[in-house]
Amino acid sequence: MLWYRPRFRHPEKAAQPPNLAAAERIAPGINPVNADPKDMSVDVETPSGATLAVEDPELRSMLNEGAGVGDDHVLTLVRSERALADCRPVSLISLQTVEQIGEELGGELGNGLDRRRFRANIYLDFDEAGGFGEGEFVGRSLRVGDKAVVAVLERDPRCKMISLDSDTGEHDPRVLRKVAQAHDNLAGVYCAVLVEGMVKKGDPVELVD
Repeated sequence: MLWYRPRFRHPEKAAQPPNLAAAERIAPGINPVNADPKDMSVDVETPSGATLAVEDPELRSMLNEGAGVGDDHVLTLVRSERALADCRPVSLISLQTVEQIGEELGGELGNGLDRRRFRANIYLDFDEAGGFGEGEFVGRSLRVGDKAVVAVLERDPRCKMISLDSDTGEHDPRVLRKVAQAHDNLAGVYCAVLVEGMVKKGDPVELVD
């Protein structure tokens, strides 16, 4: 599935959804106002170069076939307004953490370890702190950009995904093994949104409590 590339059909609406003003007026802790599903439509580029809507039955057939799923088990599409892959809606990891893991791995594998392996929503570049510094933020809040505020809830327990090359899908167990043995299988942090706001590349990140 790593060879399939999802993209928003309307990236300008995904970057600044029409419901942003309404969402920002809601107090923290209140259920969010979700965007129109049509504005957040997703297309998927397949390994062959074809582009299919995420809900296209042909795409599900291709994924079923590639996964070797039999008649008794079929992949289905589930739409949700919350994260399904992770236990919290926002994940954050520092570039310094990724760099340190690469240095610990050494050799060709660790040389410029691809940060995409860690599937974070936010990649933080510290001015001074070293690797795993984001773990010190657990229990505190961060402002990202001009307005958005997230609560850092816990460190991120890792799974097999970080051992898969983001481009080739090749599995190398040494990545997860290193994080498990050297860092209690934790890298990065999980966060929850307290105050909604626009976030863009290069935004400053600061502690607010």
